[in-house]
Amino acid sequence: MARFVPQILRNRTKAAAFAMSVAAVASFALPASTAQAAPTAVDCDSGDVCFWTERNFEGRKCSWNAADMDWRSAPVTCSWSATHNVKSVYNAGTSSRFTGVVYYKGANGNDRAGCTRQQHGGNLAGTYKLRSHEWTPGRCG
Repeated sequence: MARFVPQILRNRTKAAAFAMSVAAVASFALPASTAQAAPTAVDCDSGDVCFWTERNFEGRKCSWNAADMDWRSAPVTCSWSATHNVKSVYNAGTSSRFTGVVYYKGANGNDRAGCTRQQHGGNLAGTYKLRSHEWTPGRCG
């Protein structure tokens, strides 16, 4: 004796099977972590620390490959540092002597604003101007 299965149930069964197939494929195609991946196209030379006037590594940029205790005086100056807030940073440092770069609102390492580990970066609060930075062998946190 043949079983009668209403059309609506056959379609639901097919739809459920299709949905399970899509979910199975998606679980292999999507990354397991939702953490933001490191940027792949940041314009910051290897060994440098770079700061930008806009979020997401956009706008005007200043970069250094060494510490600078006053961005507004020689030998390296950052022309916009007195008039624009810093909104993003990327530390492309590679030295095994250091773990990160500490940046400050004041000259000569005064008024610490933050620290970014090597090969990391991101958006800052964007509510302050920076004036100095130095590489650190300590923890960035």
